[in-house]
Amino acid sequence: MKDIRKYFKTECAIILRDGANQLEKQVRHETTLILSENDLSIAEWTFRHSAKAGKFTDTLPSGNYSFYPLKGNNDNMGVIAVQHIKLFSQGEELFWEGFIPQISGKIEREFLRDAAKNSYILNESDKLYKTLFNSISHELRIPVATIMGASDTLIAQDYPPETRNILYKDINTAAVRLNRLIDNLLNMSRLDSGMLTTHIDWCDLHDLINKVIQTLSVELKPFKLHCVLPDDMPLVQLDYGLMEQVLYNLLLNATQHAPSGSNMRIKFFYDNGLLVIQVMDRGPGFSVSDLPMVFNKFYRGELAIAGGTGLGLSIVKGMVEAHNGTIIAENRANGGAIFTIKIPTKISDISNEQHQLPL
Repeated sequence: MKDIRKYFKTECAIILRDGANQLEKQVRHETTLILSENDLSIAEWTFRHSAKAGKFTDTLPSGNYSFYPLKGNNDNMGVIAVQHIKLFSQGEELFWEGFIPQISGKIEREFLRDAAKNSYILNESDKLYKTLFNSISHELRIPVATIMGASDTLIAQDYPPETRNILYKDINTAAVRLNRLIDNLLNMSRLDSGMLTTHIDWCDLHDLINKVIQTLSVELKPFKLHCVLPDDMPLVQLDYGLMEQVLYNLLLNATQHAPSGSNMRIKFFYDNGLLVIQVMDRGPGFSVSDLPMVFNKFYRGELAIAGGTGLGLSIVKGMVEAHNGTIIAENRANGGAIFTIKIPTKISDISNEQHQLPL
């Protein structure tokens, strides 16, 4: 636009086509030109016929401006309207005819770049949809089959109390698994939509970890869990509900990858204004290619067990970041994985001095 003003001493306006290959009804770039309905109809004719029209032409010369098609190598990109004060000289006309393809080519490259970007986004969205569909359908099928099988068995025959209790437990376990899947999907939806908000209040970390351990009592039973949390740990300011889900997902993830009978550790300490939480296991750890990807949505590592949606760790990351905190995943020196969370938070001043615990 600046070059047109510089070399041709005239004002212009560019009207581009939309995604449906129709000429837009508004000017894309800043200009002083005001196009009337008649002008827009001439622009439409120029776009459809790929021929110039309007003032100083043989077609629709009653228009206020001269309209030229912006023809790219493969398609018509739109129309440029020029406010001619007088007819171009022969030299100016030749210069203009060489200038127009430069404008068209630049716009076409932008269109192609946008088209390639949109194609990539659509392709990735399709992959994401298929991954989500496959993961969820698999995760739903197993507990639903368990519930249906156990309930059908209970209905069909009158079993002794011991057998009925086993079937009731199977139904309950499957229902808990379904509820976990639904919670993860809802949490991911809240994170994606930006609707996740924190409700910060004073929190007793002893109560928090005890609640998580109690909820995961069945899953943690085959393991030796060591909780390192000082008795005099002061209250901290956190969103209790979100951090409960963070610790729940991290410990559940550990139970799914560590061998039965192995040690697990969760450690809490406060250091220089940061609450630090570390969750450690003695599982296989991460491959080199997995480490940069572990917090991505729907990502399942090379050593991942069958089942699961790959949402747990991405939800953990989102909830930690909602606290303005960070989380990293690393491999332990002697085998296993360690997740380290750091959250800036205040602590209660119980004894009129700030409690700080060394690493």
